[in-house]
This record gives sequence, structure tokens and C-alpha cells, in this order.
Amino acid sequence: MAELARGELPAGLTEPDPGASERWEAKQVWAHMAEFVGYWHDQLEAVIRDFDGAPVPFGRVKTDAGRIGSIEMGRHRPLAELAADVERSVDRFADFTRMLDDAAWQAQGLHPTLGVMALPRMVDRFVVSHLDEHADQLEGLRTAQP
Repeated sequence: MAELARGELPAGLTEPDPGASERWEAKQVWAHMAEFVGYWHDQLEAVIRDFDGAPVPFGRVKTDAGRIGSIEMGRHRPLAELAADVERSVDRFADFTRMLDDAAWQAQGLHPTLGVMALPRMVDRFVVSHLDEHADQLEGLRTAQP
């Protein structure tokens, strides 16, 4: 991520996610990364806290007003601030996952569109793979520059 934050922001729009139509400028991608790691961290903490053997409702969909509003507000912030927010939230999330015990890893959530998910899948889908997807988008914008 630090490498992607160096230099000028690339121009252009990302390719949409599979099955979606959303295309973003680089600053929108950064704004999303700056907000989603903390959002999912809070969601997963709640799933772990509330899990009593039955999957705990959690999450949001792409049309969530809070998600859209955060991206719109964040895209007007300086890149250095957004990148620092991403780094802090990733570090905080990594510390959180390292401290989880075996019982916490057994928690399950119920996502509105993806259904029942075990905690390891949630961590991967909503944070780890999600960050990789957006880093790939930023790299794609960078390499598309003339």
C-alpha cells in the first residue's frame, strides 16, 4: 500500500467488480480502503461478542448509504491522510486477529447477501482479499497511464 501511495494519483476509472457497475477514480478507492477496514473490524468484533451458537447478522451491501457517503467524503481528503488511515486500520486489525482465541475463530455471521459465514472466511473476504482487490485496481490504474 505504501508504494501505491507514492507519487501522483493515476487518472482514469477502475474496472467494475465482477457483476457490478461501480467504477472509481483512484482517490475513491483510497477513501473506501480508509473506511472499510475499520467498518469490518467493528462488525467482526460484534459477531464474536454476540455469537452464542447461532449466526449473528452483520454487514452491509454496496448500496449502503454510510458506505457511499464515506467514500464521497473521503475522496476529498489528501492522499497522505487516506494512506495513513489505511495503514493504521490494517495494523489495528492485524493486532486484533492475532489476539483471537480458538473460540472466537468459531464464530459465525449471517451476511445479508452471502449468507452464513465462518469468521476465517469473513476475515479473508471483507478485509484481506478486499484490500488485495483494491490494491490491484490501483495498480491497474497506474500501469494504464501513458
